[in-house]
Amino acid sequence: MLSISDTATEMVNWVFPEHAGAPGQIHGGRMMQWIATCGTIAASRVARGNVVLGAMDDIDFLHPVKVGEVAVLRAQVEYVGRCSLEVGVRVYAEKPATGERALTLSSHLVFVKVDEHVKPVPVPQAVVPRGSDEEAMHAAAGERRARRLARFARRAERMREVEDDAPEQLRWRFESCRSVLPEDLLFGNTMFAGKLLLDIDEAGGILSMRYCRGLVMTACLDALDFYAPVQSNEVVTFQAGLNHVGRSSLEIGVKVLSEVPWTGEIKHACTAYLTFVHLGSDPSAPLRPQPCPPFTPETPAEQRRWVGALERRARRLERVQVVRGAAAGEPSEYKKAVIEVRGAAAGEPSEYKKAVTEGR
Repeated sequence: MLSISDTATEMVNWVFPEHAGAPGQIHGGRMMQWIATCGTIAASRVARGNVVLGAMDDIDFLHPVKVGEVAVLRAQVEYVGRCSLEVGVRVYAEKPATGERALTLSSHLVFVKVDEHVKPVPVPQAVVPRGSDEEAMHAAAGERRARRLARFARRAERMREVEDDAPEQLRWRFESCRSVLPEDLLFGNTMFAGKLLLDIDEAGGILSMRYCRGLVMTACLDALDFYAPVQSNEVVTFQAGLNHVGRSSLEIGVKVLSEVPWTGEIKHACTAYLTFVHLGSDPSAPLRPQPCPPFTPETPAEQRRWVGALERRARRLERVQVVRGAAAGEPSEYKKAVIEVRGAAAGEPSEYKKAVTEGR
Protein backbone atom coordinates (compact mmCIF):
# COMPACT_ATOMS: atom_id res chain seq x y z
CA MET A 1 0.00 0.00 0.00
CA LEU A 2 1.21 3.49 -0.80
CA SER A 3 1.87 6.00 1.96
CA ILE A 4 1.46 9.73 1.30
CA SER A 5 5.22 10.22 1.08
CA ASP A 6 5.44 7.41 -1.50
CA THR A 7 3.36 9.53 -3.89
CA ALA A 8 5.60 12.61 -3.73
CA THR A 9 6.49 14.30 -7.01
CA GLU A 10 8.91 17.21 -7.39
CA MET A 11 9.04 19.61 -10.31
CA VAL A 12 11.80 22.20 -10.64
CA ASN A 13 11.67 25.25 -12.93
CA TRP A 14 14.07 28.12 -13.35
CA VAL A 15 12.10 31.38 -13.56
CA PHE A 16 13.03 33.14 -16.80
CA PRO A 17 11.92 36.64 -17.92
CA GLU A 18 9.38 34.95 -20.20
CA HIS A 19 7.63 33.66 -17.05
CA ALA A 20 7.32 37.12 -15.48
CA GLY A 21 4.20 39.21 -15.07
CA ALA A 22 5.13 42.25 -13.03
CA PRO A 23 8.78 43.15 -13.73
CA GLY A 24 11.17 40.75 -12.11
CA GLN A 25 8.72 38.24 -10.65
CA ILE A 26 6.71 35.28 -11.86
CA HIS A 27 3.29 35.69 -13.48
CA GLY A 28 0.60 34.37 -11.14
CA GLY A 29 -1.14 32.46 -13.92
CA ARG A 30 2.12 30.76 -14.88
CA MET A 31 2.55 29.57 -11.29
CA MET A 32 -1.03 28.26 -11.30
CA GLN A 33 -0.21 26.34 -14.49
CA TRP A 34 2.87 24.82 -12.87
CA ILE A 35 0.86 23.87 -9.77
CA ALA A 36 -1.73 22.12 -11.94
CA THR A 37 1.04 20.36 -13.89
CA CYS A 38 2.85 19.05 -10.82
CA GLY A 39 -0.45 18.00 -9.21
CA THR A 40 -1.55 16.21 -12.38
CA ILE A 41 1.67 14.20 -12.51
CA ALA A 42 1.28 13.06 -8.90
CA ALA A 43 -2.40 12.19 -9.34
CA SER A 44 -2.00 10.33 -12.64
CA ARG A 45 0.82 8.20 -11.21
CA VAL A 46 -1.42 6.97 -8.39
CA ALA A 47 -4.52 6.74 -10.58
CA ARG A 48 -2.61 4.79 -13.23
CA GLY A 49 -4.48 6.67 -15.93
CA ASN A 50 -5.86 9.99 -17.10
CA VAL A 51 -7.06 12.57 -14.59
CA VAL A 52 -8.79 15.94 -14.88
CA LEU A 53 -8.81 18.78 -12.35
CA GLY A 54 -12.19 18.98 -10.62
CA ALA A 55 -11.61 21.61 -7.93
CA MET A 56 -8.96 23.77 -6.27
CA ASP A 57 -8.75 25.17 -2.78
CA ASP A 58 -7.66 28.74 -2.11
CA ILE A 59 -4.22 29.80 -3.33
CA ASP A 60 -2.54 32.66 -1.46
CA PHE A 61 0.61 34.14 -3.00
CA LEU A 62 2.17 35.71 0.07
CA HIS A 63 5.44 36.55 -1.63
CA PRO A 64 6.59 36.20 -5.25
CA VAL A 65 9.15 33.96 -6.91
CA LYS A 66 11.60 36.27 -8.67
CA VAL A 67 13.20 35.98 -12.08
CA GLY A 68 16.51 34.13 -11.68
CA GLU A 69 15.24 32.09 -8.74
CA VAL A 70 14.31 28.43 -8.90
CA ALA A 71 10.69 27.40 -8.30
CA VAL A 72 10.50 24.02 -6.57
CA LEU A 73 7.06 22.39 -6.53
CA ARG A 74 6.30 19.34 -4.40
CA ALA A 75 3.05 17.45 -4.82
CA GLN A 76 1.73 14.43 -2.93
CA VAL A 77 -1.55 12.55 -2.91
CA GLU A 78 -3.10 12.96 0.53
CA TYR A 79 -6.47 11.25 0.04
CA VAL A 80 -8.03 8.84 -2.45
CA GLY A 81 -11.78 8.44 -2.88
CA ARG A 82 -13.56 6.09 -5.23
CA CYS A 83 -12.78 8.08 -8.39
CA SER A 84 -11.05 11.15 -6.99
CA LEU A 85 -7.69 12.08 -5.51
CA GLU A 86 -6.75 15.07 -3.38
CA VAL A 87 -3.24 16.38 -4.00
CA GLY A 88 -1.39 18.84 -1.80
CA VAL A 89 1.11 21.11 -3.57
CA ARG A 90 3.74 23.28 -1.91
CA VAL A 91 5.90 25.77 -3.78
CA TYR A 92 9.32 27.01 -2.68
CA ALA A 93 11.46 29.83 -4.06
CA GLU A 94 15.14 28.89 -4.05
CA LYS A 95 18.05 31.31 -4.38
CA PRO A 96 20.71 29.51 -6.45
CA ALA A 97 23.57 31.57 -4.97
CA THR A 98 22.89 30.48 -1.39
CA GLY A 99 20.58 27.48 -1.65
CA GLU A 100 18.13 29.25 0.66
CA ARG A 101 14.51 28.18 0.17
CA ALA A 102 11.37 30.05 1.17
CA LEU A 103 7.90 28.51 1.16
CA THR A 104 5.78 30.59 -1.22
CA LEU A 105 2.36 28.93 -1.07
CA SER A 106 0.43 25.78 -0.29
CA SER A 107 -2.71 24.53 -2.02
CA HIS A 108 -4.88 21.46 -2.46
CA LEU A 109 -6.31 20.20 -5.75
CA VAL A 110 -8.89 17.52 -6.46
CA PHE A 111 -8.48 15.33 -9.53
CA VAL A 112 -10.89 12.81 -11.01
CA LYS A 113 -9.74 9.72 -12.87
CA VAL A 114 -11.55 9.50 -16.22
CA ASP A 115 -11.79 7.18 -19.21
CA GLU A 116 -11.50 8.13 -22.89
CA HIS A 117 -15.02 9.59 -22.77
CA VAL A 118 -14.14 11.79 -19.75
CA LYS A 119 -16.37 9.67 -17.50
CA PRO A 120 -15.23 9.00 -13.90
CA VAL A 121 -13.70 5.57 -13.25
CA PRO A 122 -12.40 4.05 -10.00
CA VAL A 123 -8.86 4.69 -8.77
CA PRO A 124 -7.14 1.28 -8.53
CA GLN A 125 -5.14 1.90 -5.37
CA ALA A 126 -5.54 3.67 -2.06
CA VAL A 127 -3.22 5.80 0.05
CA VAL A 128 -2.63 4.71 3.63
CA PRO A 129 -1.08 7.32 5.95
CA ARG A 130 2.13 6.40 7.72
CA GLY A 131 2.85 8.15 11.00
CA SER A 132 1.02 10.87 12.91
CA ASP A 133 1.79 13.69 10.46
CA GLU A 134 0.38 11.78 7.50
CA GLU A 135 -2.63 10.70 9.55
CA ALA A 136 -3.35 14.39 10.28
CA MET A 137 -3.03 15.27 6.58
CA HIS A 138 -5.30 12.39 5.60
CA ALA A 139 -7.95 13.35 8.17
CA ALA A 140 -7.89 17.01 7.10
CA ALA A 141 -8.25 15.96 3.47
CA GLY A 142 -11.29 13.87 4.35
CA GLU A 143 -12.91 16.87 6.03
CA ARG A 144 -12.25 19.08 3.00
CA ARG A 145 -13.73 16.39 0.77
CA ALA A 146 -16.94 16.31 2.81
CA ARG A 147 -17.34 20.09 2.46
CA ARG A 148 -16.74 19.96 -1.28
CA LEU A 149 -19.38 17.27 -1.82
CA ALA A 150 -22.05 19.76 -0.75
CA ARG A 151 -20.89 22.15 -3.48
CA PHE A 152 -20.60 19.40 -6.07
CA ALA A 153 -24.27 18.55 -5.59
CA ARG A 154 -25.09 21.72 -7.57
CA ARG A 155 -22.53 21.09 -10.33
CA ALA A 156 -25.09 20.21 -13.04
CA GLU A 157 -27.14 23.27 -12.13
CA ARG A 158 -24.11 25.57 -12.17
CA MET A 159 -23.02 24.25 -15.57
CA ARG A 160 -26.22 25.70 -17.08
CA GLU A 161 -25.67 29.18 -15.60
CA VAL A 162 -24.42 30.82 -18.77
CA GLU A 163 -26.03 34.26 -18.39
CA ASP A 164 -23.98 37.13 -17.02
CA ASP A 165 -24.63 40.72 -15.97
CA ALA A 166 -25.58 43.01 -18.84
CA PRO A 167 -22.70 45.20 -20.12
CA GLU A 168 -24.49 48.37 -19.07
CA GLN A 169 -24.61 47.04 -15.49
CA LEU A 170 -20.82 46.86 -15.16
CA ARG A 171 -18.67 49.90 -15.82
CA TRP A 172 -15.47 47.89 -15.55
CA ARG A 173 -15.51 44.64 -17.52
CA PHE A 174 -13.36 42.77 -20.02
CA GLU A 175 -14.20 39.91 -22.38
CA SER A 176 -11.97 37.79 -24.58
CA CYS A 177 -12.38 34.61 -26.62
CA ARG A 178 -10.05 31.93 -27.88
CA SER A 179 -10.34 28.52 -29.51
CA VAL A 180 -8.99 25.35 -27.94
CA LEU A 181 -6.08 24.08 -30.02
CA PRO A 182 -4.23 20.72 -29.92
CA GLU A 183 -1.40 22.40 -27.99
CA ASP A 184 -3.87 23.06 -25.14
CA LEU A 185 -4.72 19.37 -24.66
CA LEU A 186 -3.17 16.82 -22.33
CA PHE A 187 -5.37 13.73 -22.17
CA GLY A 188 -7.53 12.99 -25.22
CA ASN A 189 -9.57 15.99 -26.37
CA THR A 190 -9.82 17.76 -23.01
CA MET A 191 -8.17 21.12 -22.40
CA PHE A 192 -5.49 20.99 -19.72
CA ALA A 193 -6.71 22.90 -16.66
CA GLY A 194 -3.30 24.53 -16.21
CA LYS A 195 -3.66 26.30 -19.57
CA LEU A 196 -7.14 27.45 -18.56
CA LEU A 197 -5.88 28.85 -15.25
CA LEU A 198 -3.20 30.80 -17.09
CA ASP A 199 -5.85 32.35 -19.35
CA ILE A 200 -8.13 33.14 -16.39
CA ASP A 201 -5.37 34.97 -14.55
CA GLU A 202 -4.46 36.89 -17.70
CA ALA A 203 -8.06 38.08 -18.21
CA GLY A 204 -8.29 39.22 -14.60
CA GLY A 205 -4.90 40.88 -14.77
CA ILE A 206 -5.76 42.86 -17.90
CA LEU A 207 -8.90 44.29 -16.32
CA SER A 208 -7.13 45.11 -13.04
CA MET A 209 -4.27 46.87 -14.88
CA ARG A 210 -6.74 48.91 -16.90
CA TYR A 211 -8.58 49.97 -13.77
CA CYS A 212 -5.48 50.78 -11.71
CA ARG A 213 -3.55 52.25 -14.65
CA GLY A 214 -0.52 50.40 -13.33
CA LEU A 215 1.19 47.07 -12.77
CA VAL A 216 -0.51 44.40 -10.68
CA MET A 217 0.36 41.07 -9.15
CA THR A 218 -1.91 38.12 -8.33
CA ALA A 219 -2.33 37.82 -4.58
CA CYS A 220 -5.10 35.20 -4.16
CA LEU A 221 -7.20 32.77 -6.11
CA ASP A 222 -10.26 31.74 -4.14
CA ALA A 223 -11.36 28.11 -4.21
CA LEU A 224 -13.05 27.17 -7.46
CA ASP A 225 -14.86 24.20 -8.93
CA PHE A 226 -14.85 23.08 -12.56
CA TYR A 227 -18.39 22.34 -13.69
CA ALA A 228 -17.72 21.01 -17.20
CA PRO A 229 -14.60 20.01 -19.16
CA VAL A 230 -13.53 22.16 -22.10
CA GLN A 231 -13.00 20.18 -25.28
CA SER A 232 -10.81 20.53 -28.35
CA ASN A 233 -12.07 23.01 -30.99
CA GLU A 234 -14.51 24.64 -28.60
CA VAL A 235 -14.50 28.41 -28.17
CA VAL A 236 -13.72 29.63 -24.66
CA THR A 237 -15.00 33.02 -23.48
CA PHE A 238 -13.54 34.80 -20.45
CA GLN A 239 -15.89 37.38 -18.89
CA ALA A 240 -14.04 39.47 -16.31
CA GLY A 241 -15.76 42.02 -14.07
CA LEU A 242 -14.63 44.29 -11.24
CA ASN A 243 -16.13 43.13 -7.93
CA HIS A 244 -14.43 45.13 -5.19
CA VAL A 245 -11.68 47.71 -4.65
CA GLY A 246 -9.76 48.07 -1.41
CA ARG A 247 -6.94 50.41 -0.49
CA SER A 248 -4.28 48.70 -2.61
CA SER A 249 -6.00 45.52 -3.80
CA LEU A 250 -9.01 44.65 -5.94
CA GLU A 251 -11.07 41.54 -6.64
CA ILE A 252 -11.90 40.47 -10.18
CA GLY A 253 -14.44 37.77 -11.03
CA VAL A 254 -13.80 35.76 -14.21
CA LYS A 255 -16.58 33.60 -15.62
CA VAL A 256 -15.51 30.99 -18.17
CA LEU A 257 -17.91 29.74 -20.84
CA SER A 258 -17.23 27.03 -23.42
CA GLU A 259 -19.13 26.92 -26.71
CA VAL A 260 -19.48 24.20 -29.32
CA PRO A 261 -19.36 26.33 -32.50
CA TRP A 262 -21.26 23.93 -34.76
CA THR A 263 -24.21 23.49 -32.38
CA GLY A 264 -24.19 26.73 -30.39
CA GLU A 265 -24.29 24.81 -27.10
CA ILE A 266 -22.77 26.88 -24.26
CA LYS A 267 -21.64 25.55 -20.88
CA HIS A 268 -20.45 27.30 -17.74
CA ALA A 269 -16.99 25.80 -17.17
CA CYS A 270 -16.07 27.66 -13.97
CA THR A 271 -16.00 31.04 -12.22
CA ALA A 272 -12.83 32.28 -10.55
CA TYR A 273 -12.36 35.08 -8.02
CA LEU A 274 -8.89 36.60 -8.06
CA THR A 275 -7.38 39.30 -5.86
CA PHE A 276 -4.69 41.52 -7.36
CA VAL A 277 -2.36 43.99 -5.66
CA HIS A 278 -1.65 47.33 -7.36
CA LEU A 279 2.11 47.91 -7.67
CA GLY A 280 2.21 51.34 -9.33
CA SER A 281 2.95 52.43 -12.88
CA ASP A 282 6.76 52.74 -12.80
CA PRO A 283 8.46 49.41 -13.69
CA SER A 284 11.83 50.76 -12.55
CA ALA A 285 10.60 51.71 -9.05
CA PRO A 286 10.56 49.26 -6.12
CA LEU A 287 7.46 47.10 -6.43
CA ARG A 288 5.35 47.98 -3.39
CA PRO A 289 1.57 48.09 -2.91
CA GLN A 290 0.16 51.39 -4.14
CA PRO A 291 -3.30 52.94 -3.59
CA CYS A 292 -6.01 51.91 -6.04
CA PRO A 293 -8.34 54.50 -7.59
CA PRO A 294 -11.49 54.64 -5.42
CA PHE A 295 -14.59 52.86 -6.64
CA THR A 296 -18.21 53.18 -5.53
CA PRO A 297 -20.68 50.52 -6.72
CA GLU A 298 -23.67 52.18 -8.33
CA THR A 299 -25.69 49.69 -10.38
CA PRO A 300 -27.54 46.73 -8.82
CA ALA A 301 -25.04 44.32 -10.40
CA GLU A 302 -22.06 46.25 -9.01
CA GLN A 303 -23.63 46.40 -5.56
CA ARG A 304 -24.38 42.66 -5.58
CA ARG A 305 -20.83 41.84 -6.64
CA TRP A 306 -19.44 44.19 -3.97
CA VAL A 307 -21.39 42.42 -1.20
CA GLY A 308 -20.28 38.99 -2.41
CA ALA A 309 -16.66 40.14 -2.52
CA LEU A 310 -16.84 41.43 1.06
CA GLU A 311 -18.11 38.02 2.20
CA ARG A 312 -15.24 36.26 0.44
CA ARG A 313 -12.78 38.74 1.97
CA ALA A 314 -14.12 37.92 5.44
CA ARG A 315 -13.60 34.20 4.77
CA ARG A 316 -10.05 34.88 3.60
CA LEU A 317 -9.26 36.70 6.83
CA GLU A 318 -10.90 33.92 8.86
CA ARG A 319 -8.82 31.17 7.29
CA VAL A 320 -5.63 33.15 7.99
CA GLN A 321 -6.66 33.51 11.62
CA VAL A 322 -7.38 29.78 11.87
CA VAL A 323 -3.92 28.92 10.63
CA ARG A 324 -2.37 31.42 13.03
CA GLY A 325 -4.24 29.69 15.83
CA ALA A 326 -2.67 26.39 14.79
CA ALA A 327 0.69 27.88 15.79
CA ALA A 328 -0.12 27.10 19.44
CA GLY A 329 2.00 24.22 20.70
CA GLU A 330 4.77 22.58 18.71
CA PRO A 331 3.48 22.11 15.15
CA SER A 332 4.87 19.54 12.75
CA GLU A 333 7.08 20.58 9.85
CA TYR A 334 4.07 20.44 7.56
CA LYS A 335 2.02 22.69 9.84
CA LYS A 336 4.92 25.09 10.11
CA ALA A 337 5.02 25.32 6.33
CA VAL A 338 1.32 26.08 6.08
CA ILE A 339 1.53 28.64 8.88
CA GLU A 340 4.40 30.39 7.16
CA VAL A 341 2.43 30.63 3.93
CA ARG A 342 -0.96 31.61 5.23
CA GLY A 343 -0.29 34.20 7.84
CA ALA A 344 3.28 34.72 9.03
CA ALA A 345 2.46 33.35 12.48
CA ALA A 346 5.24 35.30 14.11
CA GLY A 347 6.94 38.58 13.27
CA GLU A 348 5.83 41.63 11.33
CA PRO A 349 4.43 40.70 7.88
CA SER A 350 5.77 42.42 4.80
CA GLU A 351 3.86 45.16 3.01
CA TYR A 352 2.84 42.60 0.43
CA LYS A 353 1.45 40.24 3.08
CA LYS A 354 -0.40 43.12 4.71
CA ALA A 355 -2.08 44.01 1.46
CA VAL A 356 -3.31 40.44 1.11
CA THR A 357 -4.32 39.62 4.68
CA GLU A 358 -5.90 42.99 5.43
CA GLY A 359 -7.78 43.02 2.13
CA ARG A 360 -6.40 46.42 1.19
